[in-house]
Amino acid sequence: MSMDEKALYDKIYRYCYYRLGQAEMAEDITQEAFLRLWENRGYREQGKALQYLYTTARHLCIDEYRRCKARLLTEEMEGRLAADPGMEPELRLGLWQAFQTLPEEEQELLALRYGSEIPVGEMANMLGISRFALRRRIKAVLEKLRAQLC
Repeated sequence: MSMDEKALYDKIYRYCYYRLGQAEMAEDITQEAFLRLWENRGYREQGKALQYLYTTARHLCIDEYRRCKARLLTEEMEGRLAADPGMEPELRLGLWQAFQTLPEEEQELLALRYGSEIPVGEMANMLGISRFALRRRIKAVLEKLRAQLC
């Protein structure tokens, strides 16, 4: 692998890791994106390899996330709730039940921010929105959770 390919690989891997939060899955998807690029010579010859790789990786991450969404969210949120020894079991259960009632998009926001601990700036870049818009969305989801718990 040339130096340019190694740099591209690192960029795509980081992107996939931030999207999915799991190293093995990110590595598999990065490799799949590169395999598809190597099979499709046209994009390399046109100098659009990076664009092709990001687009392919994004679609593969979405597909993988859809396949594993329920499992990933459950493991991440249960892990977070179980890791807080100061939280009362009733509150933990109530929070989990309230989380389950949120729409898929809102669950993803909270899982990425608090489950995977992705910084707001990086999440905003991933989602294609400003940091301020992302903060407003997260705040609104948290307020919705608070209203359900109170």
